[in-house]
Amino acid sequence: MANERTADGIQAPLPGRCGYFVEKKKRYCKMIVAKGKRLCGEHANTASDSEGYKQRRIPCPLDPKHTVNEDKLEKHLKKCNSREKPKPVYYVKDINGGYEDAMETSRQQASLAGNLERMGLLGSNRCFVEFGAGRGKLSHWIDLALQDAKNVHFLLVERATTRFKVDGKHKNSGSVFERLQVDIKDLSLGRVPLLARKRLPVVGIGKHLCGAATDLALRCLMESYKTNLEDTGKEPPEKRLKSDEMCTIGDHKCLSNCTVDSAENRSPVLGVAIALCCHHRCEWRYYVGKEFFFSQGLDAEDFRIFQRMSSWATCGMKWHASGVGEAEFDKANQKEQLEDYDFEEESFTYDGTLTVEDREHLGHLCKRLIDQGRIYYLKQQGFDSVLQYYTSPSISLENVLLTAVPVPKIQ
Repeated sequence: MANERTADGIQAPLPGRCGYFVEKKKRYCKMIVAKGKRLCGEHANTASDSEGYKQRRIPCPLDPKHTVNEDKLEKHLKKCNSREKPKPVYYVKDINGGYEDAMETSRQQASLAGNLERMGLLGSNRCFVEFGAGRGKLSHWIDLALQDAKNVHFLLVERATTRFKVDGKHKNSGSVFERLQVDIKDLSLGRVPLLARKRLPVVGIGKHLCGAATDLALRCLMESYKTNLEDTGKEPPEKRLKSDEMCTIGDHKCLSNCTVDSAENRSPVLGVAIALCCHHRCEWRYYVGKEFFFSQGLDAEDFRIFQRMSSWATCGMKWHASGVGEAEFDKANQKEQLEDYDFEEESFTYDGTLTVEDREHLGHLCKRLIDQGRIYYLKQQGFDSVLQYYTSPSISLENVLLTAVPVPKIQ
């Protein structure tokens, strides 16, 4: 019976289940066994030959966490869940990786959408690419702000499998939503079938795009997408206004209704708006601002120091965690952020005399220095880029938005 126990008080194996005792869990294995067998396949190696287990089990070459009958290995490898899946056409390994050496509220979402409108990036005939999309809430709010727009597409880039996605809320919105489950590092944006077919200009967006992901996204937009268009000899289709007048990229009113003004001013990227986050997780290999650092007499080692000290800017999170009551903490609306924040990973050993306030100030300066390299990179790519606060620190301590639009060429 299921409730029977052995002499030492341990519950006996369940009927039809494995009789192997798992020492770590202090219970018997619960795997179902074959008819007439006492042990499951995983634990058959522990049995003697007299028990009828003649087939040798070996660790799976694809994932040693499970085993397989040696004589059935070839068949197993063809269906093993750990086998490498076929890569989509837009997967190009490390395409945005560069070179190794050389908390969520509607108030934040609405602010990001408002900044896109101010920049003239909300309009028809374009594709919004949300990097690090997660559940897709940022695209959801932007779609709500585009009720009268036509021919609008959303690409949600997220490497992890995501639960509770909001994509299904847009089935009747008129916009097209598509998910790309791929690491930004490996995404060749121009090869995505939608963009390869329609040649739409894109707007890159992201909310709390963590550390190196921001650099990967910028390189994905500025280099791999642009290069793909040049290689194919095609560019985004030109769009005329109803009055047949052409507009310039710098004209925000005009930009919301059309794509570009002329072949000379045409840009495959209409703009960028990325809410920055977790500079302590940046990596020199992927950083787009290397040239800026070199121009200031700084190198990779200096970058690593600034990167680690940038975590001091969020010391307020630790202060909230240890010295503020639950009611006040909820009022600051940062509980969800705190639960996901990895204090151990970002900690930087410090035995000096600086106060918490001084360390936070220094941390913010380190963040802005890293961001200045990104601005420098965007300007080199022909974009006008700025940093701005998009929400208050009481809503999120990570409250800086990086924006960029193409600099209009002088006729």
